[in-house]
Amino acid sequence: MNTMKKLCVVCLMQVVLFLAMACGSSPVIEVIPEQPDVSVDTDDGEDKDNTDENMESNTLKLTIGSRTLTATLVDNSSTRALKEMLSGKTLTIEMSDYGNFEKVGPLGAILPRNDERITTQPGDLILYQGNSFVIYYAPNTWSFTRLGKIDDISQSELMSILGAGDVTVTLSLQ
Repeated sequence: MNTMKKLCVVCLMQVVLFLAMACGSSPVIEVIPEQPDVSVDTDDGEDKDNTDENMESNTLKLTIGSRTLTATLVDNSSTRALKEMLSGKTLTIEMSDYGNFEKVGPLGAILPRNDERITTQPGDLILYQGNSFVIYYAPNTWSFTRLGKIDDISQSELMSILGAGDVTVTLSLQ
């Protein structure tokens, strides 16, 4: 009987050791596929003073078809990285509809994340998973990084501009 107790203790210790090793942290490697639907154009005609001024501004310009919208950006490391990415350039993103409440498309780069639990509203600009740009036209609650909000637009106006299918959106600094 004493041998049986020893065997049970040894087995229990092995299980505990195995579980402790399995719960340890391991490096997470995020693989981001190549993003062919994104283009960044350099505008060599813009002078440096204007570029520096744009970096300080919290205004983002979104061109969708023939419409140009403005958005006010929040101040966080994500928007600072986005503004750096757009400094003197434009970024064209092919966006698809998802869930009948958002348009989403690849940024072609990974930006810092500042995720928090958010209930989105129409016009909210969101960074998802650090590499996707999202325009919300209906509410959704999740853990996201807020980038900003499109200025002075109703849900119906935004839905009309974005349309029902895929849409091309060009981002630039004001």
